[in-house]
Amino acid sequence: MSTTIFVPCDSAALALGAEKVAKAILAEAEKRKLDIQIIRNGSRGLFWLEPLVEIATDKGRIAYGPVQASDVTSLFDANFLAGGSHPLFLGLTEELSYLKNQQRLTFARVGITDPTSLDDYLAHDGYRGLKNALATTGVDIVKQVTDSGLRGRGGAAFPTGIKWNTVLNTPAEQKYILCNADEGDSGTYSDRMVMEDDPFVLIEGMTIAGIAVGATQGYIYLRCEYPHSHKALNKAITKAYEAGYLGGNILGSGKKFDLEVRLGAGAYICGEETSLMESLEGKRGLVRFKPPLPAICGLFGKPTVVNNVISLASVPIILDKGGEYYKNFGMGRSRGTLPIQLAGNLKQPGLIELAFGVTLRELLYDYGGGSASGRPIKAVQVGGPLGAYLPESQFDTQLDYEAFAAIWAVLGHGGIVAFDDTVDMAEMARYSMEFCKIESCGKCTPCRIGSTRGMEVIEDIMKGHDLNKNIPLLRDLCNTLLNGSLCALGGMTPYPVLSALNHFPADFGITNQADAA
Repeated sequence: MSTTIFVPCDSAALALGAEKVAKAILAEAEKRKLDIQIIRNGSRGLFWLEPLVEIATDKGRIAYGPVQASDVTSLFDANFLAGGSHPLFLGLTEELSYLKNQQRLTFARVGITDPTSLDDYLAHDGYRGLKNALATTGVDIVKQVTDSGLRGRGGAAFPTGIKWNTVLNTPAEQKYILCNADEGDSGTYSDRMVMEDDPFVLIEGMTIAGIAVGATQGYIYLRCEYPHSHKALNKAITKAYEAGYLGGNILGSGKKFDLEVRLGAGAYICGEETSLMESLEGKRGLVRFKPPLPAICGLFGKPTVVNNVISLASVPIILDKGGEYYKNFGMGRSRGTLPIQLAGNLKQPGLIELAFGVTLRELLYDYGGGSASGRPIKAVQVGGPLGAYLPESQFDTQLDYEAFAAIWAVLGHGGIVAFDDTVDMAEMARYSMEFCKIESCGKCTPCRIGSTRGMEVIEDIMKGHDLNKNIPLLRDLCNTLLNGSLCALGGMTPYPVLSALNHFPADFGITNQADAA
């Protein structure tokens, strides 16, 4: 009787040796004349346990990890194919507290299925949302998305239903669905995991969006640094076409939707929606003035839905189970779940999907396990390189868009990067200005010049030069960036800079409140 073994093909697991582990398992099984089947699944998101090898048993999948190729012989000796005891034995995968306490909606299949197997996707509730969408009208689809309370998961948190409704009600011969897969924020990888580990859910979400608003063409704008995502998406798209889930007559409905992947060239600014469209049109990635909004005049001058990966990947479950089902998760105006990515100085980095409302402290300690160094966590940056640095006194803040706005912070893409008490926050502030300087498209003066001057001023502050003059000057520069920049790159750079200055003044050489002002 054949035993099924799951070894992740996710790029994080591959970086930690998953390919060598899979080959070693296959070689050892052949040597022992044992009948096995290896399935390359996605990562469960427990990165400190990768490569995580799972064995299918009558009781469920049993996990071992982190497994290296050198561990394989001893695993076979311990009869791990039957769930035998071994130092790497973790028990039933679904009972691991890190997983058991999550609320996985968007990531329901990730780590469970073979990512590019359409049969696997269908066996785990795939394409049920699309079938429901084909049986109703665009107005009803948009209403379901609106009722769900889904907001953009890329940073701005704009209500998805409003954006879709605008495109639906804007007359045009051609409309587009554009997926922003240019995931460039530090500490974020949820988009990558969806595309590598469950690409069909993104394809289904985009197809539903197209049917909802009357768009017949979709593009996934993918960062070139994601070769595994590129391969998985193209393979899944081909299978979707072959099975009639894409093309000119989707499942015999007469509805049309075509989809293709386009690669970006590595510019952070092209994660901004208008710059992304310029790039997709073959132009230099410069930010456009708004209005007009992309929903009215977007890609090639046509009405365009622009959503990020997680937003679109959340749509199938909404159309499957209904807007009210999704809305029952979360708090306030932050409905549904958020894939949270733990990174930085933590013992247990990884992906967690939870309903809005969990606190930073719970994430850092109950899931992240505290700092990897064993030292106190001094600060966390939430929302990528443009997110505020939050001190320990704000760790009880609930993950909620409005709660974060109240403390002058952003949730952004859900990335959380932790720093222990050895970090120099003045250096982190300087880095934020340098990041803006390097990644600026150069179109507006506050961002192009202000970031360079800001970096120089912080360097003077770090040397202790004329704090009474340079601290107010830095604040003034941040005010100019905040209010005068054309897009969020310059407009949000003050968030990490001022939060570092306000919460950690000692790192800037400030010893009294008068100097901090």
